[in-house]
Amino acid sequence: MFNNSSKILFLTIMIIGTMITVTSNSWLGAWMGLEINLLSFIPLLSDNNNLTSTEASLKYFLTQALASTVLLFSSIILMLKNNMNIEINESFTSMIIMSALLLKMGAAPFHFWFPNMMEGLTWMNALMLMTWQKIAPLMLISYLNIKNLLLISVILSVIVGAIGGLNQTSLRKLMAFSSINHLGWMLMSLMISESVWLIYFMFYSFLSFILTFMFNIFKLFHLNQLFSWFMNSKVLKFTLFMNFLSLGGLPPFLGFLPKWLVIQELTFCNQYFTLTIMMMSTLITLFFYLRICYSAFMLNYYENNWTINTQFNNMNTNLYLICTFFSIFGLFLISLFFFML
Repeated sequence: MFNNSSKILFLTIMIIGTMITVTSNSWLGAWMGLEINLLSFIPLLSDNNNLTSTEASLKYFLTQALASTVLLFSSIILMLKNNMNIEINESFTSMIIMSALLLKMGAAPFHFWFPNMMEGLTWMNALMLMTWQKIAPLMLISYLNIKNLLLISVILSVIVGAIGGLNQTSLRKLMAFSSINHLGWMLMSLMISESVWLIYFMFYSFLSFILTFMFNIFKLFHLNQLFSWFMNSKVLKFTLFMNFLSLGGLPPFLGFLPKWLVIQELTFCNQYFTLTIMMMSTLITLFFYLRICYSAFMLNYYENNWTINTQFNNMNTNLYLICTFFSIFGLFLISLFFFML
């Protein structure tokens, strides 16, 4: 990707677009940043070699264009209300803006485009879609104060993310539903405070990066590839599935820490009903992660008689293993750090 100068240009513009949205002080400025971000992300998606990426970029463009149109429309209504004293219900326009932003990042009940689109992407594009493209809409949602709609979206997102991933064999769709589930948690952490959301987002991005980095190196796209791979290196196989469990939020791995923070804050706010639903859904996601990991952790799992020699770059190995170390022992290290303080 980085040996292509046009890709670097579009990547830079994409980052600038998000920055414009985050730093803008009007809805029109935010819309403009989102639009710049969208128009620079589409060339990154479309790859000349395969048709599915072109299809995915078209799907992305259509959904995002719809969301942008609704966002622009509602910001114009807000402007009319403020400048021309037209009687419009404030919460109504805010709800329209909120639903447009939820559509932009693929949170339930506006999630239908997300797994389908992920199916046509390369791993690096999928990583950008799962992490970077969520920043701007989430920041804009934090400016809106509509608890009811956000709560509905949170509950739907965690349930859809859990149940949708149960029957998947494609790793990209699995990661997409996992992303929808995590998005529910992120929206909930956004209701608590911005700092909790930032912590959750950073941990989620880190864990997603480790997994997609690994999948990208070995060009893994389906579950059966996972099972027949890594036969000559048990350590790699083991660490990969450990990262899976960490992303699912299994204690004592690093992925449990941000969930722990959200659970703690929700118990302080006495929101037990929402918390129960969120934890149950996370248990379902952990169930299908564990189902995948079972094969690696069992001693009696069948193996091929032939081994596939995998070419593994030394620098990549070191980076992956360092990241995995923090993913597995991060919670212990952070606890130790606080204990020392």
